[in-house]
Amino acid sequence: MTAPPILIENLTKTFAPERGVMDVSMTVDEGEVCGFLGPNGAGKSTTIRCLMGLYRPNKGRAHMFGLDASSRNAERLRDVGYLPGELHFPEMLTGADILARFAHMRGLRDMTQRDELVDRLGVELDAPIHTLSKGNKQKLGIVSALMHKPRLLVLDEPTSGLDPLLQDTFATMMHEAVGEGRTVLLSSHDLAEVARLAHRVVIIRTGRIVVDDTIDALRATAPGSIELDFDHDVDVSALSQIPGVTIRTSTPRHVSLIHTGSVAPALTAIAALEPVSITARPAELDELFLRLYEGEDLQRAGTDGGSEGTAR
Repeated sequence: MTAPPILIENLTKTFAPERGVMDVSMTVDEGEVCGFLGPNGAGKSTTIRCLMGLYRPNKGRAHMFGLDASSRNAERLRDVGYLPGELHFPEMLTGADILARFAHMRGLRDMTQRDELVDRLGVELDAPIHTLSKGNKQKLGIVSALMHKPRLLVLDEPTSGLDPLLQDTFATMMHEAVGEGRTVLLSSHDLAEVARLAHRVVIIRTGRIVVDDTIDALRATAPGSIELDFDHDVDVSALSQIPGVTIRTSTPRHVSLIHTGSVAPALTAIAALEPVSITARPAELDELFLRLYEGEDLQRAGTDGGSEGTAR
């Protein structure tokens, strides 16, 4: 049986009491985009650094393509493209210098992919790094991670500093990569980006995984919203008693509510109130993500949603 691109089992890395990650387990399968989400300090970067071999875990293991992340064997990184959350390039080198060094380290001779990426992203190659904006440094980082066509991409906040047009270009690149059978671990605070690109989402809070589910399954549980207008005063007490319905705001002639699960019971009760207009909005994943960030709805993920620590 072929080993998955990423396998993390019971990974623990602590820096001090309540700092680090505890018993993190997750798998990313071939050809999948896995969105890795969590508040600042939740443990995303620590998990990724353990995966890349930059940190040694206290216990547990992290494998890429079946090879131990703690191994000194450089072979395990041959098919991996890594973009860290904080880029640090030598300040006096140019973009061309940086890419040439990466190409040399990887033994890359065919520069077709590099040149295509440089052109698509509009990378500045001739200016010293210290003169570049954050966005231009980020574009250079993306090229360095993708230019050897790795089977696995580990990307930490890849679109940070990019303008909306380049974010769209990046999304197209990810769709192309997956279409070619490659795998992506995407850590991002851009919830809309994750909702658009990911097949599955893993959410970490206070150093522990609290959600690991497919986008389709999460979408089925995400709250939808309904706005109701009336030409007469109404009593909405019947709506508030329906399982899965929460009244957001209510005035005698306007009601805003959210619902999860089947909408049929709510529609039956709404019809009896005879509204003059109904505006329904489909479930939004980013709204659900925010609720999960804040510790809501975590029982379905098998956690008690305990107090926030200072995981790194």
